[in-house]
Amino acid sequence: MKDRYETLLTEDLGGGLLLLTLNRPHVANAMGTQLGKDLLHFWDSVNGEPGRHRCIILTGAGDKAFSAGGDLKERRGMTDEAWQAQHLIFERAARAFLECPVPVIGAVNGVAYGGGCEMALLCDFVYASETARFALTEVRLGIMPGSAGTQTLPRAVGQRRAMEIILTGEPFTAQQAYEWGMVNKVCARDKLLEEVIATGRKIADNAPISVRQAKHSIRFGMQMDLHSGMMFEIEAYNRMVPTEDRREGVQAFNEKRKPQYKGR
Repeated sequence: MKDRYETLLTEDLGGGLLLLTLNRPHVANAMGTQLGKDLLHFWDSVNGEPGRHRCIILTGAGDKAFSAGGDLKERRGMTDEAWQAQHLIFERAARAFLECPVPVIGAVNGVAYGGGCEMALLCDFVYASETARFALTEVRLGIMPGSAGTQTLPRAVGQRRAMEIILTGEPFTAQQAYEWGMVNKVCARDKLLEEVIATGRKIADNAPISVRQAKHSIRFGMQMDLHSGMMFEIEAYNRMVPTEDRREGVQAFNEKRKPQYKGR
């Protein structure tokens, strides 16, 4: 992972917790080519060193936008070939994000439209500011969601609700997103990051191999029938039996102390 990115900020919050901020506030953190390249590099780096972090928080710079989606000013006048080449970067970044073994919590601090909404949907779960708004507006622009939105939204809110959201392109509130199951918690605007960090620390304090294996089991098991998913779960479970962390967890419980997990 790079120490510095042109369009991202990374901050080590200690204890394995990392804050990742989309940093283009002057354009509502819109997704231009460089942001796509930076996200691709970031997720590839995390995937290559899964033990380096225990939990990642994803948010947007400023207090108005998580991400307004694709940078349409940059896209104005693009040839078909240039558009598709840029979108391939976004596709690769979305796949790398989806494959991330480390838990990712979305802290949606404002507008999350188009690709920004799709990024929120790629998170493992989401807390949102009470002023946040969501939308997948692509059909109003002659395109459609293309960074997993047609796949992740139905899994979050159900097929019929997803059809309505995507085919109308209508925005919806954080409270609606909560009621529909897309958002886990709606927070006061000035408390959002504080609450997400508190939850992130709870995750980071747990055994990192256990957390990664549990995430792995949920993600892949949901794509299987129940019997196959249960078999997959046991394979994931058995990975932890010979670990030092499993022994430490049991010993700490019996000694009535906080476990000191080391990810091995």
